[in-house]
Amino acid sequence: MLLSALISALNGAVAKILGDDMSALEIVFFRNLIGVAIILVMLRHTPPTLPGGKLHLLLLRGLFGFSAMILFFYTITVIPLGEAITLNKTSPLFVSVLAFFLMKEHLNRYGILALAIGFSGVLFITKPDGLTMGYAHFLGLLGGFFAACAYATIKTIRHIYDTRVIVLSFMGIGTLLPLLLFASAPFVEAPDALAFLFPRFVWPGAAKLWMLIALMAVISTLSQWLLTKAYSLSKAGIVGAVSYTNIPFAVGFGIMLGDAFPDLTVWTGIAMIVAAGLLVKKA
Repeated sequence: MLLSALISALNGAVAKILGDDMSALEIVFFRNLIGVAIILVMLRHTPPTLPGGKLHLLLLRGLFGFSAMILFFYTITVIPLGEAITLNKTSPLFVSVLAFFLMKEHLNRYGILALAIGFSGVLFITKPDGLTMGYAHFLGLLGGFFAACAYATIKTIRHIYDTRVIVLSFMGIGTLLPLLLFASAPFVEAPDALAFLFPRFVWPGAAKLWMLIALMAVISTLSQWLLTKAYSLSKAGIVGAVSYTNIPFAVGFGIMLGDAFPDLTVWTGIAMIVAAGLLVKKA
């Protein structure tokens, strides 16, 4: 899990570097395109055996996953890497909220305390002016919410769909939707707040960009494999706690790429969100 966390943070750093020459939507497109090819090869080698069904939930998982990814990669390009990854780590808090309201799951005192601490930590990181949160930080938080929606959907379909098919739904939609957005970009006058969803497609020409795209595809796959392996070898609570080490790793990579060193307020917010994530596991 420690290796997975390090590689996950490195993946974010590669995306941040690519963001200097490519739009977030292009990064998402190429990452998922390569991922689709890998999953299709795996499925051809070993076909799925689970029965399937509930196609609408499978597609919904893909839509939520794409939404979380585009917001995550966009925030990586506009705010410090450590802050972007920390905001994405609020997803367990949102999972608790969704489970309470949609699945009628009980929320004990640990869960309530975790939500209070975690969302207070968000305020420390985003430093809202009055009741107004910075737009980029809001999108980062929204990305955490969509990631939670994706996880909640997986919980519903994991017994009827092969894991690879679930991943394929996410990567397939993450390939097709960017194509639709690229195609519509010349005809859409998007407001500044949504302009990142309608960039003009530019084919990467430099060999350096293709090397970074390939590196991102490989290390993101490796990170997911290590994560899955970690959960199969040890207790989920221990592995989940170690997973939060990707935040200091991300801060370190961010500083290497030019981000400012986080001040005490941001570190306090990061600590609160980590503490809340650990508390949620007791809920």
